[in-house]
Amino acid sequence: MIIPSSSPFHMLLCLVVLLLLPFPSFSADPDPLQDFCIANLNASISVNGFPCKPASEVTSDDFFFDGFTKEGNTSSIFGAHITPGNVLSFPGLNTLGISMNRVDFAPGGLNPPHSHPRASETGVVVKGKLLVGFVTTGNVYHSKVLSAGQMFVIPRGLVHFQKNVGKKKALAFTAFNSHLAGSAVLPFNIFASKPSIPDDVLTKAFQVEEYIIDAIKSKFSS
Repeated sequence: MIIPSSSPFHMLLCLVVLLLLPFPSFSADPDPLQDFCIANLNASISVNGFPCKPASEVTSDDFFFDGFTKEGNTSSIFGAHITPGNVLSFPGLNTLGISMNRVDFAPGGLNPPHSHPRASETGVVVKGKLLVGFVTTGNVYHSKVLSAGQMFVIPRGLVHFQKNVGKKKALAFTAFNSHLAGSAVLPFNIFASKPSIPDDVLTKAFQVEEYIIDAIKSKFSS
């Protein structure tokens, strides 16, 4: 018997197959070898992650996080605020290969061009209107303006951004397939590193005069 590809049974079968696939294969982090491993952030030894808190010290609170309940302060130079829900703020995520961020935007606010070296990213706009864009390794720019309820995905390691193009505040939640995705924010990486990237490297890279590089660096000096 041939089952039409559009039949409810066929769609149910596809869903079952997806659910039966080993979920950890999509994770950017190593597979866990126990039910959970609440991170001991104070441990003196750490090998590509955090050691586990002794099971006898684990409580129910270790599995819950309320850090996303409050709106972030968007008075920064970019008009955006990221509240991380990764292993550093939510130790219960340790070894599970997942994390989230809350991202608040003032009108015109920008989550500046950045990349996540250890994870792909997906996100949903909860409030407002965001321009979401990323650039491939072939220098192709993909973008779209998203409204509340719409979702996006950013492949691992690619430079991307989100900008509030609405007249009111905006809010998005993003998720990663790593408990600590990392974030390389281009303006700070390039113009505010410690020690600084030599001016002659940046003038050559951007094909501008040194005074322009110095002027940009001054915007990010602490």
